[in-house]
Amino acid sequence: MTRVAAVDCGTNSIRLLVADADPVSGELVELDRRMTIVRLGQGVDRTGRLAPEALERTFAACREYAEVVKEHGAERLRFVATSASRDAENRDEFVRGVLDILGVEPEVISGDQEAEFSFTGATKELTGRDDLTKPYLVVDIGGGSTEFVVGDDHVRAARSVDVGCVRMTERHLVVDGAVSDPPTAEQIAAIRADIEAALDLVERTVPLREAHTLVGLAGSVTTVSAIAQELPGYDPAAIHHSRVSRERVREIAEWLLRSTHAERAAVPSMHPGRVDVIAAGALVLLSIMERIGAEEVVVSEHDILDGIAWSVA
Repeated sequence: MTRVAAVDCGTNSIRLLVADADPVSGELVELDRRMTIVRLGQGVDRTGRLAPEALERTFAACREYAEVVKEHGAERLRFVATSASRDAENRDEFVRGVLDILGVEPEVISGDQEAEFSFTGATKELTGRDDLTKPYLVVDIGGGSTEFVVGDDHVRAARSVDVGCVRMTERHLVVDGAVSDPPTAEQIAAIRADIEAALDLVERTVPLREAHTLVGLAGSVTTVSAIAQELPGYDPAAIHHSRVSRERVREIAEWLLRSTHAERAAVPSMHPGRVDVIAAGALVLLSIMERIGAEEVVVSEHDILDGIAWSVA
């Protein structure tokens, strides 16, 4: 086995996976997996730049991760940066900071590359299961963008669009520097319009409706699953490969959109960093399910981070 480390730095969170990988058997033995909400994409949609405070939060997490990688003795490390750092004018500042702390240069990957990693991470362990019919549609709802990938054993088509929980929240729900609590019907309609336009764009190149199994990734989806199961806390084992019906997703999305900050924060499985953006994320998931007629979503804790780890191995 090869001991590898993978870092996925997105718009809302930065995550680390240290694992022993055996490419022959297809086994990935997790040694350490952690996530920190850093909101790197704070204000990027509006200013086009990474905010100084967002960079410092991200660098602080990188310093913590550098110690973990060293402790485990990982032989190889790959750092992948996604939507926010693709969009920012000052991304060179971000690259230099990561290089200084972790000793590797972050790869600001394209949306298509991001989709490939997400698909591999989410589906590699599904091989051989007879209860999930191919082709899969893997949907990775991030902070700044959402990736759509259709494939069976390999990717057939993929597309990334700028619709994510942070971007939609900042674009439509922030008024005078504060998130609407709860949002108005007009604000919700504006988010819906953006999502529907993005789905129209995706369907030009990705056959969404040909998929037989919808696999959902990332924090918005896993949090919806945790709420659906009424978990007393965030439990990855209970969430991984859970299934949530479209009607249950609709109930949860509607509740999140009419709830207050305090009500969302009181949900025991809710990460504090997701309280303000989870409603938009749940609405993205619901809109996708309605568009393709998916009766349920299979929720995966394994995603782009696992795909990055495999690429290193």
